[in-house]
Amino acid sequence: MTPDLMEEGAQRVARHSGIDPGGNTESGGRAAGFGRHATPGEVDVTHGRILYLEDVSVSFDGFKAINKLSLDIAPGELRCIIGPNGAGKTTMMDIITGKTRPDSGTVYFGSTIDLLRHKEADIAQLGIGRKFQKPTVFEQLTVFENLELALKTNKGVKHSMLFRLDSAQSDRLAEIIETIHLADSVTRMAGNLSHGQKQWLEIGMLLMQDPKLLLLDEPVAGMTDEETARTAELFLTLKGKHSLMVVEHDMSFIKTISEIVTVLCDGSVLAQGTLDEVQADERVIEVYLGR
Repeated sequence: MTPDLMEEGAQRVARHSGIDPGGNTESGGRAAGFGRHATPGEVDVTHGRILYLEDVSVSFDGFKAINKLSLDIAPGELRCIIGPNGAGKTTMMDIITGKTRPDSGTVYFGSTIDLLRHKEADIAQLGIGRKFQKPTVFEQLTVFENLELALKTNKGVKHSMLFRLDSAQSDRLAEIIETIHLADSVTRMAGNLSHGQKQWLEIGMLLMQDPKLLLLDEPVAGMTDEETARTAELFLTLKGKHSLMVVEHDMSFIKTISEIVTVLCDGSVLAQGTLDEVQADERVIEVYLGR
């Protein structure tokens, strides 16, 4: 979730609760600082890749978390990333989204956008959305209000106070509600949703931003079997419309959604191919899947 969206969400919750947004809030009473929305740049995918990492390395206190990692993803692809704990999966996502700067290497979004030249908030505006393992929604707002808040609009104070949905935005919101399986929960408070429903809602909030690339970190952790199955359906629906990078440990879920699986180990690519191919790889069996 982008910083400006989080800021406006806090303001919306404050107004919902009758709290003066300019008073002593979690923001420390500072004036509303709704971040500007940069005009998204066109993502050039004429070379057949929407994400490209080459020889990326980063160390923390002498530990090489990412070690000459090279990886690329095609437009509309659903790529699954697996690997043991400490393999570098989360750090890789941190680098892509600008949270962590690598010591060396190249990271491009499309053929022309050098992500290492952009800050975290700007990268989100360029069209890269990230979903962390723990859902982050505004629990004191309804499902509808959460999705409305996530619309890609001017987040200035005056514009936000006067904002009304137009027909295209209403249609888009209705489409997302159906996509994330929450049509029967539109007026429910987000805090009353199940864990899986909160995950779907946050994915819906990301989709409202119309991302080109979605990074999803352990999206089915803590879900019931039914919720996991419906999440698989959701991801397969999104494939082709968006590019997805899914980090997950649930092998049955991976089997349901995967075409290409990349295995990370010690900060670099250990193996890549179909799930059957990587499961048969002796190196993968040794370090991750077990004999």
